[in-house]
Amino acid sequence: MKTAVLLFLSACVAVACCTECDSLTRLKIKSQWSRAYSSGEDREHFAQALWRAVFAQAPEARTLFTRVGGDDTKSPKFIAHAERVLAGLDIAINMLDQPEALKAELDHLHKQHVERHIPDKYYTVFRTALGHVLPAQLGRCYDREAWRACFDVIANAIRG
Repeated sequence: MKTAVLLFLSACVAVACCTECDSLTRLKIKSQWSRAYSSGEDREHFAQALWRAVFAQAPEARTLFTRVGGDDTKSPKFIAHAERVLAGLDIAINMLDQPEALKAELDHLHKQHVERHIPDKYYTVFRTALGHVLPAQLGRCYDREAWRACFDVIANAIRG
């Protein structure tokens, strides 16, 4: 009986530590992001895969991107925009262990998203899209719960 209780408590601790965006989880996310987002042309491919996943879930979201060519995700105009969005996410992820800098960056992104009237549901759509694209890049190293926890820290601050 004692063993069962100990195993249960250990499982609860394991689940609790993996559902928070604590210091170790933030470092894990930074490491996984640097491998997944990579560099150069790979970033463009990552961005295209991510936005295809977003638009597959929510085709109507394309209307939010009419000024940047959202109807054609392969157009240079949309690719440039997609890379700007991911550059903002890259900055936020890389600041996860720098609270003051992270807050300043997220405040900036919040202002941009409020001005563009981004509906709340698209933060979940974006997180789900990441949940499809990141495992393809990271394989077994992908930690879904860690990403959910830390992405929610970022998204909730941007959403306000």
